[in-house]
Parts: sequence; C-alpha cells; structure tokens
Amino acid sequence: MSRPLAVTMGDPHGIGPEITVRAVHAWADPSRPAAASAPVLVVGDPGALARACRTTGTGLRVRTVDTPAGAGRTPGVLDVLPAGPALPAELALGTVAAAAGAASYAYVRKGVELALAGHVRALVTAPVNKEALRLAGVPHPGHTEILAELTGTERYAMMMANDELRVVLVTVHQSLRTALDALTVERELDTIRLTHETLGGAGGVRGGSTGPRIAVAGLNPHAGENGLFGREDLDVIAPAVRAARAEGIDASGPWPADTVFMRARAGEFDAVVAQYHDQGLIPVKYLGLEHGVNITLGLPFVRTSVDHGTAFDLAGTGTADPTSLLTALRHAAQLTPQDL
Repeated sequence: MSRPLAVTMGDPHGIGPEITVRAVHAWADPSRPAAASAPVLVVGDPGALARACRTTGTGLRVRTVDTPAGAGRTPGVLDVLPAGPALPAELALGTVAAAAGAASYAYVRKGVELALAGHVRALVTAPVNKEALRLAGVPHPGHTEILAELTGTERYAMMMANDELRVVLVTVHQSLRTALDALTVERELDTIRLTHETLGGAGGVRGGSTGPRIAVAGLNPHAGENGLFGREDLDVIAPAVRAARAEGIDASGPWPADTVFMRARAGEFDAVVAQYHDQGLIPVKYLGLEHGVNITLGLPFVRTSVDHGTAFDLAGTGTADPTSLLTALRHAAQLTPQDL
C-alpha cells in the first residue's frame, strides 16, 4: 500500500486550510490518474479544517487519525493527523498572531517527523506567515530554513518551478546587501551541484539521456561586462562554473540575467541558478503564481510547497485558488516514483 503524501495546512489565520481542503477534494477526483496511487494525509487542526470544508462547500468529512497508515483512501473523507495545541472555535482570520505562527510551526515539525521516519511519501506545505512565526519565537524566516534545521541539513537550496521554468536560488531570504556579501565560489558551486543532483535523479529531467543543462545567471548587468560593471561574475561565478564543469556537470555561464530565463523557457536550459531572491522569483511568478511550486533541494525527503503567501485578505471567503497546492502535490508525486 502506498504511503500518503503529507500536507501541512499552514497558518490557520490564512488561506492554508481552505486551499488544503479544496486541493485534497480535487486531487481525489477519480479522473485524476495520480489520485489512486498517491493518497493524501493532512497535518493540522481538525476544527479549522472542518470549518474550511464548510466555507468552501467541498462536502468533505473530517476524520481524525493517529497514524498515516491507510490514510487518504476513503472517498469524501479528509484524514487529519492533529499537531500542536487545539485552536479556538473562532479564529481571527486574516490577522497575524503568535498562536497561529506556533501552530503552523507545529504542523511542519510533525510533518518532518513523519517524513524522516518514512511514514509519508513526501511533504507538501501550505503557506506560513513569517511575521507570525517571529512572534511565536521561531527564529527562521520561512519554510526552507525551518526544514533545514529540523532535518540537520547543511546543504540545501530553494527551487521554484512550473511547467516552463526551473530556478534555483543561491541566496534566499536576506537583504540584497547581505546577499551580495554571501556569494562565494563555494556556495555557488554547491548550489550548482544540488541542482545537478536533484534534476539528475529519478531518471532525470531529460529522460535520463544526459544530465540537466544548468545555466548560471550573472549578478551584474550584462554579467559584469568582463569586469566593467563589477568583479563578482569574474571572481565568484565563473570559477564556480568552471569547477562544476570539471566535475562533469553540464553548467554554463555566467549569462546575462535579463535574457537567460527567456532562453531556459525556450528549452535551451533545464534550470537556471539565480543569485538572489527577486532575480530568480520574478520570472517564475510572472508566468503565474497558480502554476508555481517551491521545491527544497538537499533534504532527506521530497518537499514541495505553494509559491504564494497566506493571503490574509482572502481568508474565510472560500475563494482562494488551490491550483498551486495541486501543482505541489503533482510534483511531489512525480519526484517520488518508488510509490507509484
């Protein structure tokens, strides 16, 4: 029997519970090929999810379970494994709160425990709120850093992907000024390696014929114009690319960032390594938030997530679009073929 995909429901004051129930309802549609082989278990608060079922009109019945075994296989039932303290009957939807941040952290922590123990096939996460996490005393700015700490992972990176583009970030949640200081040959090379290892696994993105073609975006305009617009491309990025190629990795660059994403979208490259958060995420999100997925590289299990936030303004309306979470479920199933 296949292990379930585990979905953490995210910040209870945001749209996480609503997109979770809508995504699970859509995923279980018999016409969806992956549904039968990839059941879903939700980690979260049963009460909040029951309210989300009523708000969205999915008609799902919430059932509390103690173990992932056999979960997600009963039509019309949303199996929930509780984590963290029970939430109040009435939630202050659309607000930032320490209690909500603590709850969302507890769901992720439980999901990691299940994944590390091999009880679930992959971890799929609904959005958390960075300010709420901080109020709850969680020192990390987002999922990526939390997951790295909980798993003891030192080598990790964030990849944002859709059906047209895959982008891996060298630096993530930090100011642009500190991100520039954090760029080193070693960090650059390790990000290229992680990209190669991830996209070269499970048969590879090119059907296993060759390794992934990795383009590395330059930092400065025109990739520095041979030092005219800064030395980082010459002194940091280029040496890392040369080292990667010496290891047999199909990496190239640094390429001017204003055209490399277009070239990758056209099929010239399988992934782009970007230097900082907005450089890499703007082109992916421009293609449509609803189709994007966040994949953490380097973890001991597969983790995918939505590429949007908690959308407090939509919380409680039942109108939040679950497409990104459905895409995250699809990528999680594709990246774990051993259970298919």
